[in-house]
Amino acid sequence: MSIDNLWSPDNWLGILLRLCLAMFVGGMIGWERQLKNKPAGLRTHMLVSMGAAMFVLIPLAIGKNENGRDAVERVIQGIAAGIGFLGGGEILRESRQEIGKPKVHGLTSAAAIWLSAALGSAAGCGLWQLALIGAFMSLFVLRVIKNLERRSRK
Repeated sequence: MSIDNLWSPDNWLGILLRLCLAMFVGGMIGWERQLKNKPAGLRTHMLVSMGAAMFVLIPLAIGKNENGRDAVERVIQGIAAGIGFLGGGEILRESRQEIGKPKVHGLTSAAAIWLSAALGSAAGCGLWQLALIGAFMSLFVLRVIKNLERRSRK
């Protein structure tokens, strides 16, 4: 079995590998959020990432005609827009307005949820290099850049 056949959305193993990759890369982001005691943690990010992968896999698995790419592109557009509602809910939940002091919290968590959906979409499309590189770069932003921000405020 060649590597191309291994990742194919046409067989059980290919589907399993893509969904496991989506759970893994979403879990990488979710674990970092969990360690920071954020409400959207490990399970949320894993489910968002795997859900995005499943939405991408559906047209890949059934659409073997000339409109297959167009269908996948439309699904990804829908995921990108739709996941914003989940992120918006995270922002609203985290934002507590005190009298005279409106504050917005949860923007990074919302962005991490959105990113988990993108990572899952990449995994669902079989773009494992993109998914893994994106996950590691995301951890860099969430960990290293956060520390740089803290130091610059002192």
